Amino acid sequence: MTLNRHLPARIGHWSAAHPWRAVLVWLVLTLAAFSTGFLGETRTATQADMTVGESARAAQLIEDNGLKQPATENFLISPRAGTNDAGDVAGAADELKQRLSGLSETAAVSGPTTSEDGRTLLLRATMKGDADSAPDRVTALADVTAEVQDRHPGLRVEETGDASIQHDFQAWLAKDMTKATLISVPITLVVLMVVFGALVTAGVPVLLALFAVGSSLSLWALASRLFPDPGMVPDVIVLMGLAVGVDYCLFYLRRYREERAKGYDSQAAVRVAAATSGHSVFVSGIAVLVSMAGLYLAGDLMLASMATGAIIVVAMAMVSTVTVLPALLVKLGRAVDRPRIPVLWRLTRARGGSRVWTAILRPATGHPAIAAVLSVGALLALAVPALGMDLKSTQLADFPRSLTTMQSYDRLVAAFPSRTDTDVVALRLPADRSADLRPAVQDLSGRIGQGAAGDRAKPEIRWSEDGLGAVLEVSRTSATGTEEARTAVRELRTLLDSALGGLPAGSYAVGGAAAEDMDYTANLHDRLPWVMAAVLALTFLVMLAAFRSVVIALTTVVLNLLSVAASFGILCLVFQKTWAEPLLDFTSTGHVVSWVPVLLFVILSGLSLDYHVFVVSRIRERVLIGMTTKNAVVDGISRTAGVVTGAALVMVAVFSVFGALSFVEMKQIGVGLAVAVALDATVIRAFVLPSLMVLLGRANWWPSKTGRSAAESSPVPEQAEKAGLGV
Repeated sequence: MTLNRHLPARIGHWSAAHPWRAVLVWLVLTLAAFSTGFLGETRTATQADMTVGESARAAQLIEDNGLKQPATENFLISPRAGTNDAGDVAGAADELKQRLSGLSETAAVSGPTTSEDGRTLLLRATMKGDADSAPDRVTALADVTAEVQDRHPGLRVEETGDASIQHDFQAWLAKDMTKATLISVPITLVVLMVVFGALVTAGVPVLLALFAVGSSLSLWALASRLFPDPGMVPDVIVLMGLAVGVDYCLFYLRRYREERAKGYDSQAAVRVAAATSGHSVFVSGIAVLVSMAGLYLAGDLMLASMATGAIIVVAMAMVSTVTVLPALLVKLGRAVDRPRIPVLWRLTRARGGSRVWTAILRPATGHPAIAAVLSVGALLALAVPALGMDLKSTQLADFPRSLTTMQSYDRLVAAFPSRTDTDVVALRLPADRSADLRPAVQDLSGRIGQGAAGDRAKPEIRWSEDGLGAVLEVSRTSATGTEEARTAVRELRTLLDSALGGLPAGSYAVGGAAAEDMDYTANLHDRLPWVMAAVLALTFLVMLAAFRSVVIALTTVVLNLLSVAASFGILCLVFQKTWAEPLLDFTSTGHVVSWVPVLLFVILSGLSLDYHVFVVSRIRERVLIGMTTKNAVVDGISRTAGVVTGAALVMVAVFSVFGALSFVEMKQIGVGLAVAVALDATVIRAFVLPSLMVLLGRANWWPSKTGRSAAESSPVPEQAEKAGLGV
C-alpha cells in the first residue's frame, strides 16, 4: 500500500499551468459549498439523540407510552436587597401568572409557592409542544418576564429552566464562536507576518482558512441531517479550520519561497513545493481524516457529529492548499512578498539551517541515549496525573454563571432547597402481558417506599392510556452528577432486576439525568480502547504507506502516545484542581468532561502528524542525497525550524483562545490541544524525535534502506528534474 506521491504534485502542476482555471474551479466548488447552507437550517440534536444505554431504552419506553413530560419553566419573584414589600411581590406574581397563562406557548401555570424565608414566590409554567423544541419557543416567556420586570424595578423577576438555559447556552456558544474567530484571525496574521515578513504572504493562508471554515459551516448544515448538532460542532469547525488551514498553507508557502530564493521561477518553485510540501500536506490531511473517522466507533452522536464537522473542514483546507494555492502563487509572482515588513523581512531571508536549532539539537544528537531517557521520562512524569482522571458528563450546575438563567437557577436552588431530583422507571409490556403491569408496578412502588432502593419517598406513578405502560418518578435527595446519585441509580436498577425479573427482557429500564450521566460515561469508557486501537492502527498504516518504513510508523505512534498522555496529565492538573481557576476564569468541578479525552486523543493523533510528516520528509530528503542519519536529522529539523515553529505558534494561539472561552468543555479542549502542540513542537521535536532517530540510524527506514518505493524514487517529480531542480 502506498500513498501516491505524484497525486499532489500533478494537481499542483496543473494548477500552476492553468491558474485561472484552478481558481475558477475552486470558486465554483466553494460557492457550491456555501449554497448548501440555504438548503435548510442546522438540525439540532435532541436529548434522545444524546442518550445511550439503559437510559436511552427508558426514554424510548416513555415515548412509546405517550408519557413524555413537557418542558417546564420556573419564575422567581423576590424583592431586591434592602426591600421587603410582600404586597408588591404578590402583585407582580399575579400579573406574571396572568400574562404567562395568556401565551399560546404555555399549557398551564401553577403557583405561586412561597420560599421558606417568605421572600420569594415561585411560578411554574408548563409549555405546550415537544420538550425538545422548547428552547426555540421559550423567548415569548422571556419577553413577558422582562416586561413584568420593567414594571416592577424594585423586584427581581426572573426565569430559569431547561428550555431557557439551553436557549441561552446556544446563544452564548454563537457569541463565543464569533469572539474566538475575531481574536484568532488577527493573532494568526501577526504570527504569519513574523514568519514571512510580508503582508500578502501572511494574508493568503488566513484567507484560504477562512474560506475553508465558511464553506464547511454551510456544508455542516447539510450534514447535520444525518449527524445532528449537539451545539459545539461550529466551534470545532472554526478551531480545526483556522489551525489546520493556516498550517497547511504555511508549509507550502515556506517551501515555495525557499525554492524562489534559490533562483527558480514561480512555475518551477511551485513544482518543487507541490512534490514535497504538497505531499506532506496530503499525507497529514489524510492522517487527520482517518483519525477523526475513528470517533465513529465511539457509538456516541456528539462525537460522531464533531468528527463529521472536523472531517469536512480538514478536507476543505487540504483541497484548497493543494489546488488553488499553487495557482495563486503563480499569478501573484513576486507580489506574494509585498508589502515587506522591513525588520521581519530581513530576518526571514536567512538561508540554511537555524543556528539556534543546531545548538538546541546538540544534546539529542551528541548523547542520544541520555536525551531519550530524560525527555521521555519528563513526558511520562507529566502524564502521571492522568492516572487519576475523573470523568463526568456536564450537568446544568456546571454551566458558566455568566448566563443569567444560571444565576437565576442558583437563586432557585437557594430559595427552594427542598426541591429534589428524580430518577425515572419506565415499563411497557406486550398486550398479552398487560394483566401483569399493575401488580408489578404496585409491588415495585411499595418496595421503593419501604427503602429497598435507598432513602426515597414513595414514587409518583403515571399510566399510559392504552394500559400497557407506566412511568414511576422516584425522588432522590442527592444532586445529579454526584457519586451519591450514581449509587442511588445502581441501587434502583438492582431492585428492578429482582422485582421485575419475571417480565419480558427490555420491558423496563431506569432513566433520568443521573442514569444518563452514568450510561454516557460508561459507554465512553467501554468504547475508548477500541477508538484508540483503531486510530493508532490507522495512523500506523498511513505513515507506513507514506514512508514505506515500519520503524517510522511505529515511532510516530509512540510519539503520539507520549504527547497525548502528557497533555492528559496537564489537563487533570488544571481542571481537577482549583489553582488555575482565576487564570482561566472557571469553577473546578473536580472532573474532566467525559467526552473531552476521546476527542482530544483523536484530534491530537492527527494534528501531531503535521509536524512529524513535514520534518521526517525533510530528513529523508537529506538521507536520499547521501547524508548520514545524524547530519540529516540536524539539517532536516533545523531547516524546518522556522516553519514548524510558526505553525506551532499558530495552533497554540488559536487553541489558547478557545481555552479562554466561557464553557468548560471548550476550555478543556483548547488547553489540552495547546499543551500537546507545544510539547510536540518543543520536547518531541528537540529531544525525543532526534535522539530516537540517531539511535536507530539506518534502521529508521526498515525494511527498505531509505524508505523509498517505486512510486517515490525521487522527492521531486520528473518535470522539476528536467528543470534541473533538486530538493
